[in-house]
Amino acid sequence: MLRDAPVAESDEAKPGVILDYDDQGNLVGLEVLDASLRVTAADKMDFRVTA
Repeated sequence: MLRDAPVAESDEAKPGVILDYDDQGNLVGLEVLDASLRVTAADKMDFRVTA
């Protein structure tokens, strides 16, 4: 969970990647299903923030 807020809506952005939004459309949570199967370098994390 990115923020302590009630989840109003969830969306599967890509297969196995679930994004949770509050009632104003702000991202409040992120879930990666079977993450251990998707990770190739456990000591590294890359992410992008877009507006």
